[in-house]
Amino acid sequence: MNNNKLIAIIGPTASGKSDLAVFLAKKFDGEVISADSRQVYKYMDIGTGKITQKEMKGIPHYMLDVAHPSRQFTVAQFKRKTEKIIKDIQERGKMPIFAGGTGLYIDAVIYDIEFPHVEANKKLRKKLRKKSKEELYNILKEKDPRRAKTIQKENKRRLIRALEIIEELGKVPEIKIPGAKEVKPVYDALILGIKVNKELLHERIKKRLNIRLKQGMIEEVKKLRKEIGISWKRLENFGLDYIWPAKYLQGEINKEEMKENILQDEKKYARRQMVWFKRNTDIKWIEFNGNKKQLQKEAAALVEKFLN
Repeated sequence: MNNNKLIAIIGPTASGKSDLAVFLAKKFDGEVISADSRQVYKYMDIGTGKITQKEMKGIPHYMLDVAHPSRQFTVAQFKRKTEKIIKDIQERGKMPIFAGGTGLYIDAVIYDIEFPHVEANKKLRKKLRKKSKEELYNILKEKDPRRAKTIQKENKRRLIRALEIIEELGKVPEIKIPGAKEVKPVYDALILGIKVNKELLHERIKKRLNIRLKQGMIEEVKKLRKEIGISWKRLENFGLDYIWPAKYLQGEINKEEMKENILQDEKKYARRQMVWFKRNTDIKWIEFNGNKKQLQKEAAALVEKFLN
């Protein structure tokens, strides 16, 4: 086997990436690397949809629980750690399989994207944290309109980091777009994308949220606050399934509002993920209509072709 080969499974939230990764790992002697910017954190299991030991079916998984939620974990750290893991998997004759929805993490590794090394500016961060997301976004729009077009407006942490980089470098360096002619992968990579129609995806997001609530998602947020000592502000910075339970637990919204806000944010997040992925012409898309066996069959056929 060409020991530079690598498979990545991408797609929007709730599209079944982890499940497909385990199936392919069992079939093609692979090991899975999670590419999720929140699953890297310990104690954040239910809200991030972290795969369980049972769901792993004996397949080794990497890049889960590698950081403490009180500390920032960057894409540069992810890249450094993951490159070593890939090398180890390949040297043992196994197939590295990425699975996750954080497109930047996967692109950083596959296309060897370099990131500016800018130290944390504590004084500036303290000043910026006092501002609302809207205020931060407007400052960014004024200072770097190009970066403002691609950033997550709701992610205060990313807005602050972008302004921190601008303070040091004048602007946020442009990231190479995977799939463009001049941007080549450093691995012999097969990138499989799961495409789900909007109605089915929204149905899956809703169903998954109900499961997470039954599993104890609110209790998880309580534990992060009381036992692990994570501040409300930090919890809210994680967004999606953490910001709204945090606000609910502080009495700012009721349970129904919390649930509705999570649903809407998850739908918006899925849209943003697809905008990111659609730029990459290297991705081979598979339509998923809810038939898991069909998805597995099509994915396996593409992997067979890739390996041969």
